[in-house]
Amino acid sequence: MSAPRSINGVIFSDLGLASKFMALEWVRGALSECLGFTPFPATLNVHPADQLDKLEWESIREDTSLFSLMPPHEGSCLARVYRIEVQRGGNTRSPRLPAAVLLPEVKDYPKDKIEIVAPVRLKDSFGVKDGDQLRLEFIL
Repeated sequence: MSAPRSINGVIFSDLGLASKFMALEWVRGALSECLGFTPFPATLNVHPADQLDKLEWESIREDTSLFSLMPPHEGSCLARVYRIEVQRGGNTRSPRLPAAVLLPEVKDYPKDKIEIVAPVRLKDSFGVKDGDQLRLEFIL
């Protein structure tokens, strides 16, 4: 059995385009079926906290045992789905919530952008804001 793989990510705001994608009924249905929860209709963006986290994220992206593919819908692209548990960074007493990283198979998608979907709005649940850290533990 391999050790859990995890990274720390720093929260940042982006363009807000994912909320339109996450509001699509087929997307919510596909993610609900794949993950076992209905995702909040937006994503939370993080980038690796430091160089070690960046290297680990690059390794995780290449590990085919860690993701499944969300099937494309007419007019959309494939997306990788990585099951995770997310926790407020630096607080070992913080609860862990089920979540997933959604990685679209899109040319020129930023290599350091990590989009998280969860059943709740994570900023509210953890009381975090841009610049705060979250810990992502990837589940096989």
